[in-house]
Amino acid sequence: MAEPGSVVSRRALVLVTGLFLLWGVANNLNDVLIAHFRHVFILSDFQSGLVQSAFYLGYFCFAVPAALTMARFGYKTAVIAGLGLFAAGAALFWPAALASSYPFFLFALFVIASGLAFLETAANPMVASLGPPASAERRLNFAQAFNPLGSITGVALGAWLILPGAAVADGGGDPLRNVLLPYSLIVVVVLLWAVLLAFTPFPAVATEERRPHPLSEYAALLRRPRYLAGVFGQFAYVGAQVGVWSYLIRYVEAAVPGTGQRQAAWLLTLSLALFMLGRFVGAALLTRVRGAPLMLAFAAADVLLCVVAASAGGAVGVAALVATSLFMSIMYPTIFVLTLRDLGPLTKSGAAMVVMAIIGGAVFTALMGLVSDRTHSIAFAMLVPAGCFVVVALFAALHLRDGRHA
Repeated sequence: MAEPGSVVSRRALVLVTGLFLLWGVANNLNDVLIAHFRHVFILSDFQSGLVQSAFYLGYFCFAVPAALTMARFGYKTAVIAGLGLFAAGAALFWPAALASSYPFFLFALFVIASGLAFLETAANPMVASLGPPASAERRLNFAQAFNPLGSITGVALGAWLILPGAAVADGGGDPLRNVLLPYSLIVVVVLLWAVLLAFTPFPAVATEERRPHPLSEYAALLRRPRYLAGVFGQFAYVGAQVGVWSYLIRYVEAAVPGTGQRQAAWLLTLSLALFMLGRFVGAALLTRVRGAPLMLAFAAADVLLCVVAASAGGAVGVAALVATSLFMSIMYPTIFVLTLRDLGPLTKSGAAMVVMAIIGGAVFTALMGLVSDRTHSIAFAMLVPAGCFVVVALFAALHLRDGRHA
């Protein structure tokens, strides 16, 4: 039996860390799709925001089935099942493009997200378990640092392969066909990764099976106020992150007239690069500073930056909105670890509910689109993520009251 820290565990950790990159590609291709579909299908901000609503609804609906699969068959099986669904959803972009159907694209994104729900439900606690518990927070922050590398890759692919078609939508080509190459590449890479994982030995902690008792476990979780505060904190954080990235291209176009979609997309890429930098810097800082106080400081910075983006506009507002990603960096993994800490046998079910909280990306992105449409100001809509970061700051402050959990 391979123990955490063995060669097998390290090899498994490398492969699982690669998953963070893969779902980063899928997550942030959505930011490009929102800009592309808004022009091609002539959508309002609220309608284009439904890309994220469909996507994160998939997370919400499949987090519990993922947890049941993980509990019954182990982390590894859940990950492979998730990769299969991920590939199936990406393949559905072909019939969606042929049908020129926005609802069909939304369904394909829902299927992709159902697979990612399996991956995130399993991969996050698996990384935490593949080593000493005392270093789980640092290990997960390090693994999560590869997620923005995938995000940057996704936006770069989208800017290069998808957005040029939006500028020639009235020409002879079909701009919807621009989405096919990046999603075809996803199908190939994801299936190859699934095969690699299937034939790689994993330690017992990743493959152990047990018969779950989900209803009693979820009932027990609902009696834990600190845990529920973490779920709500994650709900708010993901809503802020997804909302800012989803509308950053739109914000830049409005704040700096004459800026094209491709140029705005490269500013989104810069924001994601800051996010990745923040992950590595955050992982280093967490060797010296506890997670809760660091997250409190970062959340306060993001509240201020979102308020500046909402009120200043222009180049100053763009700079503030781009900079928010630097301070978002440690929030998701830190909230995840703090929320699951000391849950013991409830950890797998607890992870599922934290992943379900990703539905915040659907709720707050749609809300931002609605605010923008009603006020005719995408800048004013940035007050929505500002409020979300206030919630994250309050969650961090809650943990500061108990040093054992901070």
